[in-house]
Amino acid sequence: MPLIAITTCRKLEDYRQAVLHVGGEVRIVESAVVVEEALAGAGGLMLTGGDDVAPARYGESQHPTVVEVEPERDEFEIALVQEARRRNLPIFAICRGVQVLNVAFGGSLVQDIPTQVAGALQHKLAVPPHQSFALAHEVWFEKDSLLGSLLKDRLSDADSCEVNSRHHQAVKQVAEGFRVTATAPDGVIEAIEDPGARFCLGVQWHPENFWRTGEFRALFEGFVEAAAS
Repeated sequence: MPLIAITTCRKLEDYRQAVLHVGGEVRIVESAVVVEEALAGAGGLMLTGGDDVAPARYGESQHPTVVEVEPERDEFEIALVQEARRRNLPIFAICRGVQVLNVAFGGSLVQDIPTQVAGALQHKLAVPPHQSFALAHEVWFEKDSLLGSLLKDRLSDADSCEVNSRHHQAVKQVAEGFRVTATAPDGVIEAIEDPGARFCLGVQWHPENFWRTGEFRALFEGFVEAAAS
């Protein structure tokens, strides 16, 4: 059973369960821990959701909608993902996580989708916690990608599926070496990956919310399988 280091966040349980239900063990890590200790013995790293990444991290001034940032968490998680990549550990990044992943390697972010993306869909679906799996919009996939390969059974002959959504930021300039592998119909980037890595994938929606019903189980299976090898 591979050990997965998972960054702490307010809604942690679904991430834990999504990993446990596909055979992984879990270590929760937070900024009080030294990066090397956080990854000691870990087979993979999962970056979780949360507040906005501070725009100063990618060289921009702060948009008025950016009101909640966690500088210590930003610093820790950027260092964590850089070290995980140096070790060639499998990385699975979700929501804020994909934004951290992108910024850590030189990318930037759309700071506020509603005001900065013309014709934007509703990406921040306000739902009560027990409806966190409510579907918000379609995502179009690149089938010749890690993401497309993992979701091939769910996609069948299609190239899209419905996802849940709770974000007002997204990847803008993609970090060097990464590839966009999913977008929403409004052009907002919904997934990136590093084709040269063993497993390095980030998605903008919340697949962990579906651990009971299994719609995105294949993502966690692929991640934990890579962490075990």
